[in-house]
Amino acid sequence: MKGVVLPGNRQVDIRDFEVQEPGHGQVLVRMKASSLCGSDLRAIYRPTDQGVGAEAYQGVIAGHEPCGIIERVGPGVQRFQAGDRVVIYHIAGCGVCRNCRSGWMISCTDENHGRAAYGWQRDGGHAEFVIAEERTLVALPAELTYLDGAMVACGVGTAYAACQRAGVSGRDDVLVTGLGPVGLGAALLCQAMGARVVGVEYVAERRELARRLGIAEVVGPEEGDVLSQLQAKTNGNGFEVAIDCSGNADARHLCLQAAREWGRVVYVGEGGTVSFAPSPLLIHKQLTLYGSWVCSIQQMEELVEHLVRWKLHPDVMVTHRFTLEQAREAYELFDSGLTGKVAIVWND
Repeated sequence: MKGVVLPGNRQVDIRDFEVQEPGHGQVLVRMKASSLCGSDLRAIYRPTDQGVGAEAYQGVIAGHEPCGIIERVGPGVQRFQAGDRVVIYHIAGCGVCRNCRSGWMISCTDENHGRAAYGWQRDGGHAEFVIAEERTLVALPAELTYLDGAMVACGVGTAYAACQRAGVSGRDDVLVTGLGPVGLGAALLCQAMGARVVGVEYVAERRELARRLGIAEVVGPEEGDVLSQLQAKTNGNGFEVAIDCSGNADARHLCLQAAREWGRVVYVGEGGTVSFAPSPLLIHKQLTLYGSWVCSIQQMEELVEHLVRWKLHPDVMVTHRFTLEQAREAYELFDSGLTGKVAIVWND
């Protein structure tokens, strides 16, 4: 089979690999959709030095947002069978540490032997097949597309965890800064939960995409001072919830400024830094500030159920689709920062 490897320095290699047989507790999944993630660009595709610890890329087949159909099952597989449609939770943890046992394999503490992320330390979804652990599979409902499942596998799952962390509901005005794929996912989810959403995005193409997807209130710098625009939209009261999905220092600061007293602020965008005066922005406003990484596998199972109930298809965020052989073009385009979600798809 063909598989994509990312050597770094913005290079993409397509190599030949043997199709492996699933071992005990494993399944062989035929890929149907494998989307690209901003963390792939930040930590694997762009740099020459490709990370340490949880973000150490080991030269494996890339792609940590896989979704497909089970081709074969190995011995000891209990719940799933050939022909089942599945999303792959993109971290395979050790399974026995406290975090794994509570469903948070993203936070597995056994990095030396037990924790291996698909597309980072073990082969991922940018290939025709992938070997997956049964414990990392989430059943994909018939009502959802394979691209919906790929969105759930990381980006929309990450957005859902942030929404859950903030306890978003119909009582809230929610600010989302950074309308890339995670920010778009957060905005769509918050609206589905009944909240009013206002987005901030400096890239014109992404503002336009957000509006096309139904995010009616999107703020940019062209209309004047962004904080003043946000204050006007809340009659000076501020937002009950502010979620930064950009990782940008100014956006993180803006979330604290624009949050209402007693509000909840979530930082989910990776990378970057932030500096702020705690007394006026955090302590005196009595805000709650959360860090949110990736959802648990239980949250991912909740999410696919809710998407069906809400009739929400996150595949609407996909603006460009490529074949596996076009992986180089896919990464180059996604690296421009002007797209929605970009995905590798199989149509057979």
